[in-house]
Amino acid sequence: MNTTAADRRALAWLLLAALLVLGAGIGLRDPWPSDEPRFALVAKTMVESGDWLFPRRGSELYPDKPPMLMWLQAASYLIVREWRVAFLLPSLLAGLGTLVLVWDLARRLWSPRAGLLAAIGVLSALMFGFQFKRAQIDPLITFEITLACYALARHLLLGPAWRWYWAGCFVAGLGVITKGVGVIALLMLLPYVLARRAGWPGLARKQGDGWRWALGAPAFLGAIALWLVPMASVALTRGQPEYLDYMRNILFDQTARRYAGQVGGHYGKGWWYFGPVLLLHFFPLSLAYVAGVRDWAAGWRERDGRLAVLVGWCALVLLFFTLAAGKREVYVMPMLPMLAVALAPTLLRLEHAAWLHRTALALAVGFGAVLLGLSAWALSGRWARLQATMLERGLHADELRPIFIWVLVAGAAFLVAAAVFRARRGVPALLAGLGAFWVVWGVGVAPLANPSVTSAEVMQAADRIAGPDGEIVMVAWKEQNLLMAPRPMHDFGFRNEPAEQFERAVAWLREAPERRWIFARHVAVQACVDRDRVTLAGHANRWQWWMFQLDAVRPGCRLPLRRPAEAAADDEGD
Repeated sequence: MNTTAADRRALAWLLLAALLVLGAGIGLRDPWPSDEPRFALVAKTMVESGDWLFPRRGSELYPDKPPMLMWLQAASYLIVREWRVAFLLPSLLAGLGTLVLVWDLARRLWSPRAGLLAAIGVLSALMFGFQFKRAQIDPLITFEITLACYALARHLLLGPAWRWYWAGCFVAGLGVITKGVGVIALLMLLPYVLARRAGWPGLARKQGDGWRWALGAPAFLGAIALWLVPMASVALTRGQPEYLDYMRNILFDQTARRYAGQVGGHYGKGWWYFGPVLLLHFFPLSLAYVAGVRDWAAGWRERDGRLAVLVGWCALVLLFFTLAAGKREVYVMPMLPMLAVALAPTLLRLEHAAWLHRTALALAVGFGAVLLGLSAWALSGRWARLQATMLERGLHADELRPIFIWVLVAGAAFLVAAAVFRARRGVPALLAGLGAFWVVWGVGVAPLANPSVTSAEVMQAADRIAGPDGEIVMVAWKEQNLLMAPRPMHDFGFRNEPAEQFERAVAWLREAPERRWIFARHVAVQACVDRDRVTLAGHANRWQWWMFQLDAVRPGCRLPLRRPAEAAADDEGD
């Protein structure tokens, strides 16, 4: 399908809006717990150590996730030389890439206007804005799964195009070494086979050549081998327990067992769990669900192979995560782009529907009123519970007030947009309000909240307390502590029990008690520390952080081992 100059201009405006919405605030905040500091720390360690094959978190290897995101963050730093930008850059680029893929696939399957509306539906979804403004693995894996599905659809629905098919299999393999679940892109083959056997139109013409289909397997496995072969070879060559344990953990505990619920099963929810997620987190795209189901039913009667493949894939992905013991809202985010493509004809049909514009306008006014009311209530000082929570987080009244002034601005933006666009253009009013909200969040709220959410100020205080000649060891620490430390820090592992870390740290103190300090989370060590000899480094993420030397340690005291429930509750402080 030919792309006109008007189509290209529409895409350019869409990407400009996406850059504003997703990019607002980049460079204005540090990584936020719980995952962002972990990945940024691993990437920073890669750059500093030169070892990109085996990620490290402090003194120990980090086996929880494959290193793809950390590689991209490290590479971004080598380009921009600023960690506040580099750690978010992969998510921003993944978001822009996802929108382009959605636009182009829906354009080819339906029409240029349908492609634009599908991409707008993805950009405006609450989950998309929230997640793609964060430095998590989920934005990257969503882009990779979308790219794999796009490539497969170019072959299955618009082909034959064997190079696109092989590329899709290869990208699915890259998704596997990003988060494991990249393989779900290949589920698109199942509804294609069923629709093909049923003789449905809308699919690529007869293709044959079984050996070409079979080449998808080496393309998929080859992408995985790019990381797996050198990693396993080096681990086996070194033969050290640390590297062998890393290989076992990342290949088994963090893939098959995690899906089965043996690891990460504490996320277990009922089979209905993703229903509200699809309604609320995919809003406002979810406004088109009812009309979309009617269109899909009509497409089923007309035996439309395009809808069979797209909707069938979305249903299989939903089933995949529903059957898993571990469930989190973000797991279904890779569905969003293909769901929007499947809804593209519906979005085109509803574009001028009066009921949709009236509903969108009412929602814009409602959101604006709620944000204005909440901010006014908070600024009046009557929201005591909120203030107590913020104080617990380290935010004081003089810091809290500017945050709610920005919230008030976001609420006003919704109302201004509603007044400008009015009922006949209620959808643009709602979209403008949502866009303004994310911009306000990025440039206003997040920078103000940054000191209380991160450990930057605490680590600077610890640095001052230790003095220029002091040495610091961390006990019961968080990744953000090491990431934001102004000086090199010692540690005795991250996964080790705080009791073991504390015991080894005390022995380390005895070697040079006059210049060595322990930096620790107070709840983990207070049973064996004299509070009167402690220097408070500060508060961050609901924790107090202590600095003390050997004279504060109670002789002969041993910390108790934590029970699993206590460990889980302890980690919720992030």
